[in-house]
Amino acid sequence: MTDNLERIRNLIGGDLRIPASGNFIDNFDPATGKVYSLTPDSDAADLAAAVRAARTAFPGWSTTPTETRSRCLQRIADLIEKHTDELAHAESVDSGKPVSLARAVEIPRAQANFRFFAGAATQFFSESHAMEVGAVNYTLRQPHGIVACISPWNLPLYLLTWKIAPALAAGNCVIAKPSEITPMTAYLLSRLSIEAGLPRGVLNILHGSGPGIGQAIVEHPEVPAISFTGGTRTGAGIAATAGPMFKKLTLELGGKNPNIVFADCDWDTMMPTSVQAAFRNQGEICLCGSRILIERPVYDRFRDEFVARTKARIVGDPLLEETEHGAMVSRPHMEKVLGYVELARKEGGQVLCGGERMNIEGRCSDGWFIAPTVIDGLPANCRTNQEEIFGPIATLIPFDSEDEALEIANGTPYGLAASIWSRDVSRCHRMAAAVESGVIWVNTWMLRDLRTPMGGMKQSGVGREGGFEILRFFTEPKNVCIRYGEQN
Repeated sequence: MTDNLERIRNLIGGDLRIPASGNFIDNFDPATGKVYSLTPDSDAADLAAAVRAARTAFPGWSTTPTETRSRCLQRIADLIEKHTDELAHAESVDSGKPVSLARAVEIPRAQANFRFFAGAATQFFSESHAMEVGAVNYTLRQPHGIVACISPWNLPLYLLTWKIAPALAAGNCVIAKPSEITPMTAYLLSRLSIEAGLPRGVLNILHGSGPGIGQAIVEHPEVPAISFTGGTRTGAGIAATAGPMFKKLTLELGGKNPNIVFADCDWDTMMPTSVQAAFRNQGEICLCGSRILIERPVYDRFRDEFVARTKARIVGDPLLEETEHGAMVSRPHMEKVLGYVELARKEGGQVLCGGERMNIEGRCSDGWFIAPTVIDGLPANCRTNQEEIFGPIATLIPFDSEDEALEIANGTPYGLAASIWSRDVSRCHRMAAAVESGVIWVNTWMLRDLRTPMGGMKQSGVGREGGFEILRFFTEPKNVCIRYGEQN
């Protein structure tokens, strides 16, 4: 029965609305495997209403003083902070991640996104160039109009706000499309934006499927810019649609990230961080270091301690504070990840721990849990080490030299992120320059500064998000040349 389930609503023109068709999609709690709310299955009618609302709002919002826009974004940040516990609970139920992780990382990062871009918008600068002939060239940076922000299910509020905040700060109106798998925090953000006094139509949030409302947003002629984070295959489809329409596009896509461990590393820092890098958020982070390259002299030591630490991780109900490892986001995704375990076995890998679905007693007995998994003995070029799995599977690969480590690290189609562990400063600089990844961490992982841009190389995406780079993406440069000297 669905009569008593909460019905999530779209945000259109400052109002919370059910979809025009009246159709909804089941929204599951991954920890229990049960439907707990209903998500709008939006269609062309909903999109048309959102475009009308955004078109109406744009002239006023784009000319609103930057300081006023900044204060509005700060109010949203204040409300996210005020409702941290509610948002963390919603994200945990929606995605299956431990509530402690959502409270400590995801919700504070969403708040920080609004605060950072509220401030950055007031510091955003343009360029001017004086000419000897008596003229000045300067660049105007103007908002596009209506922009699309499409975000994935793994970090639903954090990544959605990373797009929405700079787009609004730059003076655009937004049509956002969160994942239909994890819609609840976006719905709560809709309510908070209304409470914060964001002008009607400036932010519109449409829920529904990617092939449905997502594709319709990408195709709409009045949406000239698209920011997408998600899978490489979906990104390729968006690029194929947007390219012939000459839309601006930024794509932050998949990864198969190497975590490179040299024998001279700071072991006590490297080891726990490597465990977190492999299994945080059940491995459902595009930046996870799931391919671990270990210098051969310390390979056995690393393998034994890494497996012991992996076995010690607390897998359980995501709503319990002590849980470190929660549920997979959906049944199909759980089955996909388990399929890669079987593939690894066929490819000659040895499963050192994990590799199976777990049965959690109590309310989570039907939940979608996979034990953290470590696999040894696979060649670097096998499918398990080449394809993005996006789950709690770490593979161990030995290497004998710096050159071999580079060959393995760069030997996939992806180039999103990498970690390098060594006390040799010269080696770290050499490796950082040579590894084909858009983000390089040296002796750390997941240490982010919002002032710096982030993005991938190769099949991990195009464009950069974060810092002033994303503000530049959400604006259109216009060169103005003023001649003030005498005409010849």
